[in-house]
Amino acid sequence: MSVFEAEDFDRHEVVAFFDHKPSGLRAIIAIHSTALGPACGGTRVYPYATSDAALTDVLRLSRGMSYKNAIADLPLGGGKAVFIGDPARDKTETRLLAYADAVNTLGGRYITAMDVGMTQRDMPTIARGTKFVAGFDQPGKTGGDSGPMTALGVFLGLKIAVKHRLGVDSTRGLVVAVQGLGKVGMEVARQLHAEGARLLVSDVRRESVDKAVAAFDAEARDTDEIAASECDVFSPNALGAVLDGRTIPQMHARVVAGAANNQLAHDADGQALQARGILYAPDYVINGGGVICVAGQILEWSNAEIERRVRAIPDRLAQIFRRADREGASTNAVADRMAEERLRKGAGAMRAAE
Repeated sequence: MSVFEAEDFDRHEVVAFFDHKPSGLRAIIAIHSTALGPACGGTRVYPYATSDAALTDVLRLSRGMSYKNAIADLPLGGGKAVFIGDPARDKTETRLLAYADAVNTLGGRYITAMDVGMTQRDMPTIARGTKFVAGFDQPGKTGGDSGPMTALGVFLGLKIAVKHRLGVDSTRGLVVAVQGLGKVGMEVARQLHAEGARLLVSDVRRESVDKAVAAFDAEARDTDEIAASECDVFSPNALGAVLDGRTIPQMHARVVAGAANNQLAHDADGQALQARGILYAPDYVINGGGVICVAGQILEWSNAEIERRVRAIPDRLAQIFRRADREGASTNAVADRMAEERLRKGAGAMRAAE
C-alpha cells in the first residue's frame, strides 16, 4: 500500500521507514504537523501482524497527537512512532540505540516519549543516543512521572462535566463507575472517594480491584459489564474503543469522563452519545495532563507552571461543551474543529514568517 493512498494519510509532513539490518530494528516515525512546533509523541512497541497495520496505527496516532497538543495550547506539533516487535523480547539495547539514531535523522523535528510497550527502563538507553527525547524521570528535570498530573486533569475535567450536565459542583453522593485501576485510574478513584462519590470499580487485575474495594469502600464490577452499570458517571481509564454500538445503548450514565485513549470506537459514536443525552469529555482533552508534563520537560517549565496548565483543562472542556450545545454537535466533533482551527492558525503564521 502506498503511503499517499493509505486511508489515514492526512497530508502528513513526514513518514519515515527504518529497517536497520544489523540490529533488526524495524520502525516507522510519522510527523503529522509541525505548525505549532516540533512534533512530539510517544513510541509504541507492538508486534504488528503486517506493515500496513503498523502504518495505519502510526498515521492515526500522529494525527491524534497534533490535535492533542493543539487543544492543550502547547507549542508542539504532532508525531508518533511505532517500533515493530514484541516488547518483552525485542527491545534490545542495540535496537534501542538504533532507534535513537533513527530519531536523530529527523534533525529535531520529532521528539519521542513513552507509549504502550516503551517503559521508564528503556528511555535512558534511547537518551544515550539522542537528545530528542522526553517524558521520563530525569535528574534535575520536571515533568517526569506524568501519572499524578494526568489523574488531576481527569478528576477536575470530570467535575466540570458533572457541573455542565448534572448542575452540581461536587461528585459527593454521585455514583461513579471507574473502569481501569492502573496508576491514573486508581488516583482518580482516590480523589473521587475523598470528595464523597460512591464508586463501582473494575480491572483485569483482581488485586487492584481488591485494593480499591478496601481503600475506597467501592463495589466490584465485571470489566465487560461496568459500562452498563447504574451510575451517574462512567470513567474509562483502561483500554480504548469501549464506547461503541454495543455499549452505548446499554449505558445509564449521563457523563463519560476518563483517562483512556481512543475511547470512541468510531467518530460516529460521539453522535450516538449525544443522541442519548450523555455528555462525553473528549479523551485527548481530559487526559492532556500527560503531554503537558512532557512539554514541561522539553520547555523546562516549573512544576507550578505544569500544574497551572493542567488546571486549565476544565476551562477548555467547558468551552467545548458550550460550543457543542450552541452548534447542536457532538463534543468530539467540536474538539476536533477547535484543534484544527489552532493548527490552521499556526500554519498561517508559519507561512507569514517565511
